[in-house]
Amino acid sequence: MDIISVQNYWIFILLVLWSLPWKGMALWKAGRQKQKLWFVVLFLTNTVAILDILYLYIFSKNKHN
Repeated sequence: MDIISVQNYWIFILLVLWSLPWKGMALWKAGRQKQKLWFVVLFLTNTVAILDILYLYIFSKNKHN
């Protein structure tokens, strides 16, 4: 039973390390573009960075970047 919990712990750590930079970039971009609804949705949901990546590359409008 200890082996399973240790493996899950490392998977959790890897998922957090993967999703935090994506979430930070998506929140930063939504905030800079004054997209309040997207900011709230991205802030409140945790989709292991899937929604964050989709926002960055599909839903956000590249005005200057």
